[in-house]
Amino acid sequence: MIELKNLTKSFGTKLITNSLDLTIEGGEFLAIIGRSGEGKSVLLKQIIGLIKPTDGSVIIDGQDLTKLQPKQQKDIFKKCGYVFQFAALLDSLTVFENVGITMLEDGESEEKVRPLVIQKLASVGLTADVLDKFPNELSGGMKKRVGLARTLMLNPKILIYDEPTTGLDPITIRLIHELIKKTHSSCQATTVVISHDVDVFNYATTVAMLHQGKIVYKGSTKDIWDCPNPYIYQFIRGLPEGPIEQIGFVK
Repeated sequence: MIELKNLTKSFGTKLITNSLDLTIEGGEFLAIIGRSGEGKSVLLKQIIGLIKPTDGSVIIDGQDLTKLQPKQQKDIFKKCGYVFQFAALLDSLTVFENVGITMLEDGESEEKVRPLVIQKLASVGLTADVLDKFPNELSGGMKKRVGLARTLMLNPKILIYDEPTTGLDPITIRLIHELIKKTHSSCQATTVVISHDVDVFNYATTVAMLHQGKIVYKGSTKDIWDCPNPYIYQFIRGLPEGPIEQIGFVK
């Protein structure tokens, strides 16, 4: 379980996360939505410790990360896997080296790491013939898959995806969403995805909306279309901003 309590983050005078509260149950598949600039990525990076909150608590499996020493935090973060928005592959490394980087840096032999890398690549729909390719030889969708395979090498209990379909075409977006759902089912990991694409509602079980630094809605994805919140009504339908009565909103 992940609990965020009174979570606040500011950069100078700019408040990004504003006394935010959110509970993510173990095994839940949650999509976090919101407009660009609302602070979705900042929120996720506070969960996994890449950004330190200004105030509030991040509690994972009953332990408040904000009150732990770095070594204790590291043990908790080992439970988490983070898939970056643009895959964050290292251009100078092959696919094999990118996916197996953690084990290789720990001194494991290539002979031991290679079959594990092949196994993880297969789990995301890639074959061994990509092992020696470099990132610039891969399509956008393949890079996303390699990034996910690298994350899965650590068998995380919590999987966090930062805009996993940014820059992809509609067909590839659907394939990536299906892959995320398959991974969630097979790994039984708590899954958190941030996305602008309402197609994710077909895969996630719950959805939370971030607006002005707070979670203004959390509920079942099948119920969000009937949510009476005017802002959510506009956002999920891609309607222009303006008075609700001008766009046909009916409570």
